Amino acid sequence: MNLTDEDGRLLVELARKAIEEYVVNRRKYDPPEDVKKRFSEKAGVFVTINRVIGGEKELRGCIGFPEAILPLHEAVVEAAIAAATEDPRFEPLSKRELDEILVEVSVLTPLQLIKVDSPLQYPEKIKVGEDGLMLKWVWGSGLLLPQVAVEYGWNAREFLENLCLKAGITPDSWLRKDVKIYKFQCLIWEEKKKGEVVRKNLKK
Repeated sequence: MNLTDEDGRLLVELARKAIEEYVVNRRKYDPPEDVKKRFSEKAGVFVTINRVIGGEKELRGCIGFPEAILPLHEAVVEAAIAAATEDPRFEPLSKRELDEILVEVSVLTPLQLIKVDSPLQYPEKIKVGEDGLMLKWVWGSGLLLPQVAVEYGWNAREFLENLCLKAGITPDSWLRKDVKIYKFQCLIWEEKKKGEVVRKNLKK
C-alpha cells in the first residue's frame, strides 16, 4: 500500500476522532465518504495511545489488526476505540485524559513467515528497527510492533524472548519446532502534540 505523509496525518486524525467520539459520546465515529474512499483498501493496522505525564510518554493502550481483514478506514476506527477502551492492561480511557494523550498509527505490510533450517537462525533473520514480529503457536499468538524493540533497546534475541512472553509462553519458546514466527514492516505516524503529526523514524 502506497501511503503519503498526508495520508498518515489523516489516519492519525481519524484515530483521534474515533477515540474522542467514543469516549465522550459513546458513539462509533463514521468518517466522511471521501475518507472511506481514500482508505478503502484492506490493511493491517495498530493504534497506539500514549499518555504524557511530566514530559514523559507512557503506554496507555495498543490494539490492532495484524492482517488485512478490514478496509483501512474501518480498521483504524475499530482499533482506536479498542485501544482506548478494551486493552486488558489498562482501565478505559477517561474524558479527562483526552488532552494528555498522543496517538500513533502503524500500517502493517503483510505477514511474512520467517523460514529457517534451525530456530537458532531466527536472530540473524530479524532487523531491529525495521521488522515487527508475530508468533503463532497452538494455544495462541503474540505480536510486537517494530518500534517496541527500538524503544526498549532490545537486540534480536531479546526481541524474540519478549515476543514469546507476549504470546504467553516462556522466553526461550522461539526455539521450539511447533512455533511459527512472522515478520512485517510498518509505516508509522505519530502525534508530537495534538494536531502535529510526523512520520516516525525508527533508525538510530
